[in-house]
This record gives sequence, C-alpha cells and structure tokens, in this order.
Amino acid sequence: MPSLGGLRGYTVIWTGQFFSSLGANMTAFALSLWLWERTGSATALATVPFIVFLPLIFITPLVGALVDRWNQHLKRVMMIGDAARLLTSLVLLALLSSGHLALPWLYLLIFVEAALGAFQWPADSAATTVMLRQEDYARAGGIQSVVGSASTILAPVLGALLYKQVGLSGLVLLDLLGSLVALLTLVPVIVPRPPRGQARGAAPANLWHEALYGFRFILASPHLLTLQLVFLFGNLINGLTMALFTPLILARSGNNAGALATTQMAGGIGGVLVGLTIAGWGGPKRRIHGVLIGWTISMTAILVNGLAQSVWPWVLGALIGALGAPVTNSSNQAIWQSKTPADIQGKVFAARRVIAMLALPLSTLVAGPLVDRWLNPAMLPGGSLAPIFGRVVGSGPGAGISLLFVFVGLFGLLVMLGMYGVRHVRDVEQLVPDVQELPACDHSAAGLDLPAATPRPTSS
Repeated sequence: MPSLGGLRGYTVIWTGQFFSSLGANMTAFALSLWLWERTGSATALATVPFIVFLPLIFITPLVGALVDRWNQHLKRVMMIGDAARLLTSLVLLALLSSGHLALPWLYLLIFVEAALGAFQWPADSAATTVMLRQEDYARAGGIQSVVGSASTILAPVLGALLYKQVGLSGLVLLDLLGSLVALLTLVPVIVPRPPRGQARGAAPANLWHEALYGFRFILASPHLLTLQLVFLFGNLINGLTMALFTPLILARSGNNAGALATTQMAGGIGGVLVGLTIAGWGGPKRRIHGVLIGWTISMTAILVNGLAQSVWPWVLGALIGALGAPVTNSSNQAIWQSKTPADIQGKVFAARRVIAMLALPLSTLVAGPLVDRWLNPAMLPGGSLAPIFGRVVGSGPGAGISLLFVFVGLFGLLVMLGMYGVRHVRDVEQLVPDVQELPACDHSAAGLDLPAATPRPTSS
C-alpha cells in the first residue's frame, strides 16, 4: 500500500473522518429523538453534553502530556479516539439488541467514549503542525470544517429517514462502520515526528508536572491567556444554548423531527461553504479578525434562533451560526500553531481546551433545569413572564428556551464586539512572536523554562 504525506495525506485522514463524523452525527440525531420520545425533558438532553465535557476537564491535561510523550508515534495516538468509538458502538449495539439500554448505561458509554476520545484533538492538532506548512494551517481548519459540516448536512436527513426504517440499532451499526473506515484510512498516511529539543526543559520526568506545563506556558503569556479567556466566555454562552437547541426546535414545532433535520442540514450547508472558502482562501491575514468576527456572528445566530418561532427563521439562524464557527476555530488554531513549539503542542493545546471548556459542564448542567423548572412554565399562557416577553418570543411550549437564547445572545454580542477594545486580544499576533521568529537557543524568550510561579513579562 503506498504511503501518503503532507496535504495529500492530511486530506486522506479527514476523508476517513468524514465517514466517522457522519456515523456519529446520525447516531447523535437518533439518540436525541430517542431521549425526547422517552422523557420529553430538556434536562435529559442537556445532561449529554455535561457528561461529554466533564471528563475532558479533568483528563485532558494528562492526555496532552501523554500525547507529547508519545509524539514519535502520533498516528497510533490519533487512532485511539476512533477505536474508542468503535468499541462503545459495539457495546451500545449489544445493549439495544438485548433490550437493556437505559439512561444510566447510555450516559456511562458517552462518558467512556469522551474520556478516550480526548486523545484525538491534541494528537490531530500536533499532526497538523508537523504535516503541513504554516501557511496551510488555516486551510487545514477549513478542511476540518468541510468534513464536519458535510456530515451535518447529511446526518439529519439520513438520521431521520433511517431512524424510522432501521431504528437506533441500524444507525449505531453504521456508526461502527464509519469508525472502522476512519481507522483504516490512517494506515497508509505518514505523520512525521516532531523535532526534539525545540522546548528544552519543558518536559519534566513527572507526568503531573508535564500535565501542568501547558498551563504554565499559557499563564506565562498574558496575551495568549486573555485570548483563551475569550473562548471561555464564548463557551459559557454556547453551553447554555447548544444543549437546548434540540429541545427548542422540538418543543416549538410540536416534536417535528423534519423541522429539526432541516435546521441542522442548513447549518451543515453553510459550514461546508465557509469551510471550502477558508480552505481555498486561507483565512484573514490578521487571524484575530477571524476570531472576533466569527464569535460575533455566532452570538448573532443565537439571538436570531431565540427570536425565531418557525422553521425558516431557524434555518436562517443556523446558516448565520455556520458562518461563525469555522472562521473562529480555524483562525484561532492558526494563531496558536504559529506561537507554540511543535513538540509541546500536546500539553499546551490540552491546557487550551481545559480553559475554554471550564464553564461548559456547569452551563450545560444548569441549562436544562433552568428552562424546565422556571423559564418554560413562566412563558406558558398565564405564566409570570409571558405578559412581559410574550410579544418578543411568543408563549407556549419552548418559549422559555427562546427567551434564554435572546438574553444570552445579546449579552454575548456586546462582549465580543467589546473585545476589540482589549489590546491583549486585538494585538495578540504582534505581541507574541511566532516560534520561528525566536532566537534558536533562547527558549526562555518563549516562557519555556520559567518556573510555575514566575509570570512572563508583558510585551507592552
């Protein structure tokens, strides 16, 4: 079998990831319907992202350290996430076939898959850095966006259709096959080994010290830390809304799976178009514009979805939201890849992920009870909030979720626009030098040899 490297090999990897993502998204769509049919509870659906994010918060730093320890075998590490999905799909299929699937088992499988899948993102990020040229980093983000969005286009339609024809078991079987395809496409690809010695002194023998090193690197640069705090705030807003998007559509459309599928498909189409544009264009020259404009677009989408009360306005909100995420993520990833030495990216990117996700478990856990116990009852006809906000979002089932979207969308929009007034964020690309711009032997200039309690001096 011929070996593949560079952008060609990278494209092969993400072709395999398309099939894995398609299977995963179809299963997730069907599981949402399955949970809503059995519970009718926003809390039950919001618990799923809580279970996904909780283990990531605690184990991601260790995973990042292990990825850097094993970075001479990145391809094997990249396989862990797909292998985990394959194994959990087998167990889920067995539980469904035997009639023993219940919420506790489902939540446990989601937890295990999330924990093992934590290896994939830092390993994929490190592989991107060593496989591609720096000018192709944003294009890589575009390719990833195309893969994710293309599967999002097909998954709702296929998921809704196949859920009726073959049931949840049939979709889980397709998910299993998609994970197998993703594993097999990795086999012929060449993933180069990151250069050693680029961050001397950055890898203590103790695994826990290694796990904390990513945080030390970020804390040593107030500019990069402030940039990451933007994502912490953005994900706080996202945690409140993404866990409630499916209940919003189903509650306000009378459990119409077609409305949910149409809305999700629209988001996928928008994501593909934007991803293809970024893959060909390379993103804005000043990456920070992509980060902040992307977040502003995402917050606008939340506001639009809150104000909408029927399918086509939700489709508009999904299209707007699809414009934001690829631009934000590809631009931010390009910034970090150019500022972080390749052989410590596992630790640093893991720390990034933890900081960005700190608020997600709490916000997703709060979101369900907040609407089930207070906002939705208050927005029913005769409820305490319906006379005040009914003219804005209407009343009835799901109106409380719409009201939450409006409030957090407006607040998020104002904050993200205000970030242009924060120099640490606005000028981060100038304030933090690129890796190749550092003197070859001056690792302390990048904050690599600083003790944990020593802050890096600011560049201002």
